[in-house]
Amino acid sequence: MKLQRIQQIENHIQQKGSISLDELCRVFNVSKNTIRRDINELEKSGTVKKVYGGVVYVENNLVSFENRTIHNQKEKEEIGAKAATLIEENDLIYIDSGTTTSQILQNVDSELPFTLLTNNLDIINLAAAMKNVQLILIGNSYKRSTRSFVGIEDEAVVTRYNINKAFMAATGVSITSGLTNSDLMEYRIKKMIVQRTKEIYLLADRSKFDHSTLLTYSPLESIRGIVTTKEIPQEYIDFCDLHGIALLYSN
Repeated sequence: MKLQRIQQIENHIQQKGSISLDELCRVFNVSKNTIRRDINELEKSGTVKKVYGGVVYVENNLVSFENRTIHNQKEKEEIGAKAATLIEENDLIYIDSGTTTSQILQNVDSELPFTLLTNNLDIINLAAAMKNVQLILIGNSYKRSTRSFVGIEDEAVVTRYNINKAFMAATGVSITSGLTNSDLMEYRIKKMIVQRTKEIYLLADRSKFDHSTLLTYSPLESIRGIVTTKEIPQEYIDFCDLHGIALLYSN
């Protein structure tokens, strides 16, 4: 599978720091033309950079979860608080893994009854203390860098549920590429969730707009609303108005 190979190539380059095209061909048993095409895809996402005869990993591309939590912290808290107002009694919701989505439950009435699906450790810990929340966990392998569980062996874990609302995170958001993510296993979960959800809400601060990564899990026009700040680019405001997407401002 092409996407899986590209993910494996990215992981291999990250581990090595830098590597020649010839060595990548040997490791993955593919032609140099195939490697070049895969590297071009990775370069578009900003994770690697081509150099003469090889490729290097862009060290600062992926910021640690802890540092991403600090970045634009006030905006993330305000967006999370706004998104929390959308949760209603007896909803069946999904909260995605992310530094902004993790703020939602801190602003929800602790007595409110609803069912929650999630794959994020911080959200699980918060929900465990909410006596009226039925908690359903997704993912069977812990990814330390994002404090989330990834990997699903049985897709029925997700597909048996009709989700009212999904509160999604994205590595990048663009009009042409939609909602994007750079990890294949996280992408698979996100893709299944949005296919089973009636109303999809994207939570994104201004730094996420006009960026895209390798994998699109939802076109922008398919979502119900964006919870964000007022400083987003005008073309996104126009796009949302055209496609009936609600813009829910946190301030």
